[in-house]
Amino acid sequence: MDPQTIATIQDRVAQQSDAILRFLREIIAIPSMDSQLREVGERIIAEMQALGFDEARFDKMGNIVGRIGSGPRVLVYDSHVDTVGIGDPDEWEWDPFKGKVENGILFARGASDEKSSTPGMIYGLALARDLGLLDGWTVYYFGNMEEWCDGLAPRAFVEVDPGIKPDFVVIGEPTKLQVYRGHKGRVEMKVVAKGKSAHAASNHLGDNAIYRLLPVIAGIRDMEPQLGDHPFLGHGKITVTDMHVKTASINAVPDEAVIYIDRRMTLGETKEEAVRQVADLIPPESKDKVWVEVLQYAEPSYTGFVLPVEKFYPPWLLEEDHPVVRAGQATRRLIGLPDAPAGKWDFSTNGTYWAGVARIPSIGFGPGDEIYAHTVLDQVPLDEVVKATEFYALFPAQLAALLR
Repeated sequence: MDPQTIATIQDRVAQQSDAILRFLREIIAIPSMDSQLREVGERIIAEMQALGFDEARFDKMGNIVGRIGSGPRVLVYDSHVDTVGIGDPDEWEWDPFKGKVENGILFARGASDEKSSTPGMIYGLALARDLGLLDGWTVYYFGNMEEWCDGLAPRAFVEVDPGIKPDFVVIGEPTKLQVYRGHKGRVEMKVVAKGKSAHAASNHLGDNAIYRLLPVIAGIRDMEPQLGDHPFLGHGKITVTDMHVKTASINAVPDEAVIYIDRRMTLGETKEEAVRQVADLIPPESKDKVWVEVLQYAEPSYTGFVLPVEKFYPPWLLEEDHPVVRAGQATRRLIGLPDAPAGKWDFSTNGTYWAGVARIPSIGFGPGDEIYAHTVLDQVPLDEVVKATEFYALFPAQLAALLR
């Protein structure tokens, strides 16, 4: 890459840094919890229109789609702009939407997870277009809802609207400005136990559904050492995360009990294996009254859009020498970031669909650190937000150069 081009990108980004950070503060100030993207989406669409995107609109699901170019290769920048809630407001020492800046760090809901990648993606793509660095590309900014069901929004992008399967994807979840190339998957399950109701004073006449789950709960507690392992993605995980009980009253034997399970799957593990491991914990005498189910998701988005899916999210890992990983690493070096090995997320992202289901080569690159996600210390260094813009501007041309 011509050093003058890199210097021009960095100079232009520096000139636009105030606008980039003002845009970030404005979209953070607009609550977008529970996947309610309309208001924040309108603000993002207005910014893309002001920057001259060829297309800027909502899709049927209510995600935000922006496009530049119409080349044969398709690249998507994925940034989810919904957030989790704020929890107990008394736990926050500042307004979670106005936020505060201290020592160059913005503290606010969505600062790390993940509104901070949106400004850099949008400004970076507009800058790349202005400098002629998008020749041969169709590039999309995809601002979506991810917190409610990983991978559902990209599934809608590919299978419904706009109905395009990208060649490559960059996921903007926080990576501390490193390139990430994979993460574990997961399957969400429930174990249902049926019993027989009776008055607690005559509990011997009933069949306590909670007790039928005790061997399963104990088995899950002790199962983790037996789960799969991978030298890069790490060890499988399993946790009972919730329990619901149906009972006539607190003075009655429960006739139904349900536990919910989060099973983190490393590479090489399968959904079928994960379900079987739990099913094998059910005692023989309970097989007719206790069973395992994989959870389903069919909730409507705020537009009323429904796309039913099973709550299985495959693990994925891109090899370190894949061109998209090498392009990411080369782009980091060109903009002056120190060398660092490609990493992985501990949590899950839309990569479960992009790379895990659709097999689209994907990497992660974004400002911030995932350890602050979903906490009252949600934060992002502002200089990382600006620096990420340089990466997003340069990456398409660098990837194109490696693909020649």
